[in-house]
Amino acid sequence: MLRRGSALVIPTTMRAVVFRAPNEVAVDNVPTPQLEAGHALVRVRASMVCATDQKILAGKFPMTRFPHVPGHEFAGEIVLSETGDWPAGTRVGVEVHVGCGTCDRCREGMYTLCLNYGKRETGHAHIGFTIAGGLAEYALVPVAALHVLPDGVSFEEGAWTDNLGVALWSLERGRLAGGEHVVLIGSGAIGLCAAQLARALGAGRVTLVGRGERLRRAKDLADEVVDSAEAARLTGTADLVVEFAGTAEAARQAIAMARRGGRVVLGGSTGAGVELSGVDLSTIVRGNLDVLGSLANPKGVSSRGLELLAQKKVDVARLITHRFPLVVFEEAWRTFTERREGAIRVMLQP
Repeated sequence: MLRRGSALVIPTTMRAVVFRAPNEVAVDNVPTPQLEAGHALVRVRASMVCATDQKILAGKFPMTRFPHVPGHEFAGEIVLSETGDWPAGTRVGVEVHVGCGTCDRCREGMYTLCLNYGKRETGHAHIGFTIAGGLAEYALVPVAALHVLPDGVSFEEGAWTDNLGVALWSLERGRLAGGEHVVLIGSGAIGLCAAQLARALGAGRVTLVGRGERLRRAKDLADEVVDSAEAARLTGTADLVVEFAGTAEAARQAIAMARRGGRVVLGGSTGAGVELSGVDLSTIVRGNLDVLGSLANPKGVSSRGLELLAQKKVDVARLITHRFPLVVFEEAWRTFTERREGAIRVMLQP
């Protein structure tokens, strides 16, 4: 972004990560997005990659069209907007889903379940999935997806806007009550956010189940950490179990860990292809369990997550284990996908 006198000059091209085709990625020069009605042009200041980006690159999201600019965990500042409600210079974090606003699910506030998914003509957008995302110098973002960053929240912390919403919604979906024993399965970024948020919401005991270096890095974020190989000892103990590992084994463990009359929230398997077998259904029926799916962050929950972040109820900065400039994305990608040095989140700075 350049300034000539008092005029703002936005470059016509920008650097962006481009998924050119399934399993083919590069950093390319691409046209800078042009402002559209109902959108703001955001200069990206901090952006991350996550396991869902691996699924997108592998072609597991059929609504993604290649070539594609990914990125759904980012923050920045508005440089262009057509509305005074979102003036230039506003610091913003971004959530992923924008519903059409008119279908039955959107009217319920469940815009993550929009019945017009993928139809841009209706106003639907899934940022970084069906439209271009924030692994770029600039991103065109529907204003419905923007959240003003509270004072004291950095751009790097603001890049967690969507993750915080996902984690918080899983706990709200599971009806967490004060004093309860909560088990979180999955020691990745969202599971670690959920562990901290469970404490902030009054859980009596938080147990984190995971494995490897990431679990060791986060051992003080829960009251106890348990290697997933030893998780059988938690059978029947938890009031609420929240799963973010994304495997069938983790889902089986989650159902087994819930006490009779308890709740299970499954949030890890966002892509197709993971099937659950080997569960005795009487465990659910005779145990009177609530087994719930949790998708993303509807009902504006990300804004509540940002408030907890501003109040220091959750620490996301410590979960950023590596930083890279955008131009060396391939090295950042390998660091994340190979879990080098227990990588949790890899931050890219355009």
